[in-house]
Order: sequence, then C-alpha cells, then structure tokens
Amino acid sequence: MPVDIAERLRALPPGSAVALKLDPREYADHYFAVLNATLRDVGSETEVHTIYMTVTNPAAFVWSLAQALDVPSDRISFVDAISHIMMNYADPLPNATYIDSPRALEEIMLRIEYLIKKFPHPRTIVVVDSVNALAIHNPPELLSEFFHILLNSLKSRQVITLVLETNEEEATPVEQMLNLVVDETIDIARGGR
Repeated sequence: MPVDIAERLRALPPGSAVALKLDPREYADHYFAVLNATLRDVGSETEVHTIYMTVTNPAAFVWSLAQALDVPSDRISFVDAISHIMMNYADPLPNATYIDSPRALEEIMLRIEYLIKKFPHPRTIVVVDSVNALAIHNPPELLSEFFHILLNSLKSRQVITLVLETNEEEATPVEQMLNLVVDETIDIARGGR
C-alpha cells in the first residue's frame, strides 16, 4: 500500500473525522488493509475501543476477519444495521447491538452514544462501513443531516471517526456531502490528499 494507514490513524488528533476511500477495483485488498490498520494496529492498543458500525457487511463477517487479525473481543463492539434485512441474524454476537434497518439513522446514533458510555476509554474510534451503503438506503438530505449531527457529536466527545467510502471516477453527491463534514480524506490507493 502506498500509504501507511495505521501511522496516519495514530497521528490523528482526538475528535478527527476522516474519510477512507477504497478503490472498487481493489476493494477486497483495500478493505482488508483498512481493517488491519483500524482494528489490529490501532484498535488493539490498550487505551482504544473501536465501535464498528456495519451497513455493508454483517457484524459476524467483520468479527470473523477481526478474529483472524487477533483483535481482542473487549476492544471492539458493533452496531449492526444490516444483518436483519439480510436475514443473517441466527447467531447474534455478544459484543454487537442490532438495528432493524440502515434507515433507522436516529437509532444508529443512539446506539453509538450508548456504546461510547458503556465502554469509556481514553481513545474511542467509530468506524462507519460505509457511506455508500447508507446512501443506498437513505435520501441524500437525510444522510447529510445524519452525518452532520453524528460527526459533530463525536468530535465534541473527542472520538475519532473513520468513514469508509468507495471511490468513484467522478465525484458523486455522496462524496461531495462527505467532503463537507470530514476533516480529511485518505485515498488508500493514492496515499492520501
């Protein structure tokens, strides 16, 4: 990878909001690199707790990848907004809270807030996977309001927020909206901007 994601994440000041752009042509490699950096390299540090909000992949899938990376279970919790509609809810994870639909944006915010209070750590990271999946389920105006409220709330609590985004050739309305609310964008393929 041209960019050392873990080093960039470690250098972020508290309260940062960052978009991580993944190239759709190399999605699997970029996705695993991001998980490796966020969950294993940074998320496994003793003072860190990661709250992983899943809209693209069910929490069980992300947890299986986290286990392969030797991520301790007490360092991560999930807000899963996709398992119910994918009918992938047979074996709920003990470290996950489940939302009925990715359209329940207010409930997602409340669950993230609850987990921040439940697991107080000196450094908390919230990963949103992904803005593109949320955009499929929500109208642009509502999604823009959601990110504005969520990111400002997390910034005020000194929480680092990472928003995964699939990179398109041309800027989409979702990307334009995200650029208005994040502090910086790290393009996984190109080494950042």
